[in-house]
Amino acid sequence: MIVVVIPCYRVVDHVVGVLARIGPEVQKIYCVDDHCPDHSGDFILQNTKDPRVQVLTHAAQQGVGGATLTGYKQALRDKADIIVKLDGDGQMDPAYIPILVSPILAGNADYAKGNRFYQIEDLQQMPGLRLLGNAVLSFFSKISTGYWDIFDPTNGYTAIQAKVLALLPLEKISRSYYYESDILFRLNTVRAVVTDIPMKAIYGSESSHLNIMQVIPEFLNKHISNFAKRIFYVHFLRSFDLASLYFLTGIPLFLFGFTFGCYRWIHSQKDVAASPGIVMLAGLPLLLGIQFLLSFFHHDMQDVPRQPIHTRL
Repeated sequence: MIVVVIPCYRVVDHVVGVLARIGPEVQKIYCVDDHCPDHSGDFILQNTKDPRVQVLTHAAQQGVGGATLTGYKQALRDKADIIVKLDGDGQMDPAYIPILVSPILAGNADYAKGNRFYQIEDLQQMPGLRLLGNAVLSFFSKISTGYWDIFDPTNGYTAIQAKVLALLPLEKISRSYYYESDILFRLNTVRAVVTDIPMKAIYGSESSHLNIMQVIPEFLNKHISNFAKRIFYVHFLRSFDLASLYFLTGIPLFLFGFTFGCYRWIHSQKDVAASPGIVMLAGLPLLLGIQFLLSFFHHDMQDVPRQPIHTRL
């Protein structure tokens, strides 16, 4: 059974049209009214007769992540097989649902997500600041989640296999706009296969509630935290491999070379210039540290999950 989850917050101008375009491949639709001031839930019940639609409501606003997780939990209770999440603001075309779920149905992926950056021609529609912000967030998302081969981490058009979703600690996943990146981090900890699906975004009269430039500091802080946790989980807690040695060797060498080099450089401005021996003492550990860290990241890039786990559950 394929179901759809739609977080609803200030989407009354578009959500009925979105619901009308969801095809017969979907058996249930959960619209989550995230304490919307426009009363999205009541509006949907009054303006659509689709028997697949079920409205879930929040007594207090929980954010897009919280609304999505509410829909996810209901889908798990209703024994769904694949859960699609799309927004109700009209920027995600429901016609992509069969394409999005196809790699999961074929057993080639556990989680599929949209990628608006695949076709260069489509980027002309995207505002410049959002384009830059997404590029920065995508780079940090690759580092923190370990999925080096995917892009557009803030794209919320996704599909997940229910057995894989059940493995994730749903109560720990971010309720804010960081939700999309956080769930990727959680998926990597269970070694789920994630794939990108090229798709176009629709930009019309709707306005996004996500300001890319404002969330970059928050996202950066959480990416650093998730990167540290992922490295510990994957390369130390569950295994100890060559990448672990590269990391353990590279970090102290880099920090010593950088710190000692800065210290000696500052003193050389007041005193005599540093001797060749001092330069080598700072430069060699720094260069070796960089080399070891590059080797670590090379190994980490090769360690992207390749075998779907839901076929073995």
